[in-house]
Amino acid sequence: MRAAPRPEPPRAPPTGDKPLIREAAADSRRNLLVFHCHDLGQHLRCYGVATVRTPHLDAFAASGIRFARCYCAAPSCSPSRAALFTGRYPHTNGVMGLAHSTFAWDLHPGERHLAACLRDAGYATCAVGVVHETHRSPLALGYEEHVPQGYAAQATDAAIARLPGLRASGRPFYLYVGAIEPHRLGYPAAPGRTPGDSGFPGPHLEPDDVDGVQVPPYLMNTPGTRAEMAGLQGAVRHVDAQFGRLLAALEAEHLADETLVVFTTDHGIAMPRAKCSLYEPGLLVALILRLPGRAGWQGGGVRAEMTENIDLLPTVLEALEVTLPDGLQGRSLAPLLDGRAAAHRDLVFAEMTYHDYYDPRRSVRDARHKLIANFTTAPAFMDPSQQWRPVSDTVVPTNHATAYHPHLELYNLDEDPWEQRDLASDPAHAAARDRLAAQLYAHMLETADPLLLGAVVSPHHDAAVAALRSAAASAPGE
Repeated sequence: MRAAPRPEPPRAPPTGDKPLIREAAADSRRNLLVFHCHDLGQHLRCYGVATVRTPHLDAFAASGIRFARCYCAAPSCSPSRAALFTGRYPHTNGVMGLAHSTFAWDLHPGERHLAACLRDAGYATCAVGVVHETHRSPLALGYEEHVPQGYAAQATDAAIARLPGLRASGRPFYLYVGAIEPHRLGYPAAPGRTPGDSGFPGPHLEPDDVDGVQVPPYLMNTPGTRAEMAGLQGAVRHVDAQFGRLLAALEAEHLADETLVVFTTDHGIAMPRAKCSLYEPGLLVALILRLPGRAGWQGGGVRAEMTENIDLLPTVLEALEVTLPDGLQGRSLAPLLDGRAAAHRDLVFAEMTYHDYYDPRRSVRDARHKLIANFTTAPAFMDPSQQWRPVSDTVVPTNHATAYHPHLELYNLDEDPWEQRDLASDPAHAAARDRLAAQLYAHMLETADPLLLGAVVSPHHDAAVAALRSAAASAPGE
């Protein structure tokens, strides 16, 4: 039973000037190919992970543009994707938790998805694989076709099979490919494995430790952690191979020179204190793009400016000469890439409200510091291990079962890049804490964050209340 949809809040005004874009003739427009995978973070060799083998993505970065400091709006699957494809923060677009099953979060009525923007501009729109930002059919977002093949290899097969038809359609096209890997995947029951546990690399793949494993400094270097990292590397290598196949097919169809290609992910890797956290490993994501024939959009450049994934939609639409929708909170990266701007963002905001459970947090970071505001006394971090007995442990806290959120956390990212030392209660850092707290509060006010009004109720809550009311109305009188 579904609760009635909530009214949509007023659309927040855009940040920055909206570019004036002339609608280009359909036959002169570039195509768009977006390859999106689950839970990757920046776990690629071209992002400095020396032990993971990603030759195709490394080569793509060497021919395109890699964003070194791109942050997702939320370290949770559906909220991050909703932000990416609407250019608006999760608390604004309505997806403040997972969209599937009884979680049931969905975009507010009237939200403009990238697929709808391009469909309405004359593009053929096709989605293959994981579309996780709606509880409805992907066709409701603006895709004209959806092929539900979530595994990377099968999704790539389906995408390749559609390229000839898209090329022959006479329209520019938008092809989205969503792979579930390297998300943790369920394993069958086996000795030493609790039924229902999920892990890496998935039962259809093999771990990869040919070049060893690189354990992130926020995790304890234990046999369990090393085994999980090897499994993760196997899944990432598999995704890389599928991306390579798709690019080769694009070349074979003579489409590469007229297609803007984007590779990205939703949030950090599914390890403790990464995914489902507002720490750097949870928020930093891979973003690599290539637009042949346009200076600044190709050639192996690396952009070190802070960017957010909500910036992708306005960037893509401006590049494709499609009019931007009103109310965007993302800022186009086109001026930066074209050399028309020297800077992009001074502040980056991120949020989490729901994932597995209600754990509302908001964060802001500048060039040096990050402040996190925690709105409940939940555990210190939400563990994304999907295992009854997680096998990887964090360095801080040493026992997360007994550690809970403080009101505020403050980290000096220059001196403490892995956010191991909370400075919020240190009087020597009070000025930085208060400055960032004021900036975060102003952002929440400006964007009408519902947390300022109290606890946020989930669709699951609404559905349970509706079920009780329905049962009470139909129950026989005593």
